[in-house]
Amino acid sequence: MRTRTIIAIFIAFILTIAATAVWSAGTTGRDGDTEANVIEDSGSTAGKTGDTKKGNKVARIMAAPFKALGSLFEHKHGKLERMTEKDSENFASVGVENVDDARSAPKAHMSAGSAKEHLAAGRALLESGQTNEAIAELSLAVSLDPRLSAAHSLLGVAFERKGFADRAKESYEKAVKFEPEDAQSLNNLGFSLYQNGNYRAAVDRLKRAAKLAPGDERILNNLALALCRLGKFEEAYKHFARAGGEVTGNINVATMLERLGRDDEAIKYYQAAYRIDPHSAIASRRLIALYQRTGRLAPAAGNTATAESTEVASTHKMT
Repeated sequence: MRTRTIIAIFIAFILTIAATAVWSAGTTGRDGDTEANVIEDSGSTAGKTGDTKKGNKVARIMAAPFKALGSLFEHKHGKLERMTEKDSENFASVGVENVDDARSAPKAHMSAGSAKEHLAAGRALLESGQTNEAIAELSLAVSLDPRLSAAHSLLGVAFERKGFADRAKESYEKAVKFEPEDAQSLNNLGFSLYQNGNYRAAVDRLKRAAKLAPGDERILNNLALALCRLGKFEEAYKHFARAGGEVTGNINVATMLERLGRDDEAIKYYQAAYRIDPHSAIASRRLIALYQRTGRLAPAAGNTATAESTEVASTHKMT
C-alpha cells in the first residue's frame, strides 16, 4: 500500500512538471527574441535567416514535457549546451579569418574538403541543433575562403545561439562586408542590431534588405519590429501588412503597443483588425481584455468566444 502511494505521488509530480513545461513552451519566455516570439504567435515569421532552432511551435509544445522530464534525471557531467571558455578557445584556434593576432592559438589541422563543403556540413549541423560541431565546420569554411559570406552569416547565428553576442555581430558584419547586396546577411545583421537596442542602425540595414528582397516576410517583420521601437507605428504597420496582410498587420502593431502599455492606441489597431475580419479570435479576445482593463466593458463571466465577438461588435456600434 505504501509503495502504491509513493508511486501515485511520483506520477502526480511528473504530471505537474509536464503541465508546467507545456505552459512554458507557449509563453514569451521561450527561446529567442521576446517581440519576435509574440508576433510569431499571430502567424508571422521573424528573426534571423538560418536560425531554425525554434522549429515548429506545436512540436516544441508537445516535446516540452519530455525535455523537462529528461532534465530531472540528467547527470551533472552530461553534455552542456552552453560553450565553455575552453570550447571558445578551441573554436578561436580554427580561425575565422587569416588574422595575425598574438593572442590567437595556432590554427587547428584543416580537415579535407572545400570551403563550400564545410559550409554545407555546418549548415546541416546547425539545423540539427549540433551547434558546437557547426561552429567548427563553419570556422573551417571561412578559414579556407574568408570571403564566403553565407558561412560568416551562419557562424554568427551559431555564436549567438551559444551566447557570444559580440562574436556573432562580428560575423554578421563580415558577411555584409564580403557580400553587401545579400539580403539575408543584411537581415541577420539588422536583427542583431535590433536585439542589442541599436534600432536606428537596425532599420537602416533592414530597409536595405527589404529593397533587395521586397517580398521576404521575415525581413519585413523584422523591419516593422525595429520601427515600432522607434515609435514609428504607422510605418511599421505598412511593413507588417506587406508581410502578412492587413489583419495580421493591425494585430502585430496592436500587440507591440499593448506591450508598451499604450492600451488606447492598441485598441484602435485591434478594432481595425476586427472590422476587416470579425472572426479573428485574437482581435476579439484582446479587445474584450482591453475594454475590461480600460473600463469600457464590464466583465461578463462565462462568455463564450461567440458571445465575446457579439459583445465586441455591439461595442463598436456604440463608439
